[in-house]
Amino acid sequence: MAMIAENLKDVTQRISRSCEKSGRSPDDVKLICVTKEAELSQIEEALASGVRNIGENRVQDALVKHNAIGGRAIWHLIGHLQTNKVKDAVRIFSLIHSVDSVRLAKEIDAQAKRIDKVQEILIQVNTSGEESKFGVAPDETLKLFKEVRLYPDISISGLMTIAPEVDDPEKARPCFRKLRELRDELNSILNTQYSILSMGMTNDFEVAVEEGSTMVRIGRAIFK
Repeated sequence: MAMIAENLKDVTQRISRSCEKSGRSPDDVKLICVTKEAELSQIEEALASGVRNIGENRVQDALVKHNAIGGRAIWHLIGHLQTNKVKDAVRIFSLIHSVDSVRLAKEIDAQAKRIDKVQEILIQVNTSGEESKFGVAPDETLKLFKEVRLYPDISISGLMTIAPEVDDPEKARPCFRKLRELRDELNSILNTQYSILSMGMTNDFEVAVEEGSTMVRIGRAIFK
């Protein structure tokens, strides 16, 4: 338990230093503890050390952990969501970070309506241009926003992106900057106040925070 607690302390301090460097408050950045490779016992240790937000990549894995942990955590789906998994996802996740199509949004809306829920989501944007990554293209984001906003049982809160795996975190900075600028542009065009920027993982979260991230998704630095 001491190791996970120390790792969490280290990550939190690094977030704080990045916030200080960029003139931001650490309170503006939420740590999403990614548990895809963690055992239940490790997740329990993280919860005991103050973690409240848990991120999972796969719905089927999250279901097992949710059955054990349930409401003691706030659940985030950070991985790609298939339409045939939406029913379970809407049931257990507070925030779905990875919506990138009208087809997926339509199914989320339908399943949320069935359980009288307004599902909070983020739009995933492929800011790197990599074909291997999911996400809507930056120049198609406004169109997607306009269409998804029409669904009454969905609430859009912001944007998410995944930067390319690089040897130097500075090489990921343009992807994060592009997402922030896109968020600001959308807010200006749509006269909205979308605030969440989910960006930054273990290898690059400090640069992401400097560029305006409000949610960092960190697993390996905590459960190493």
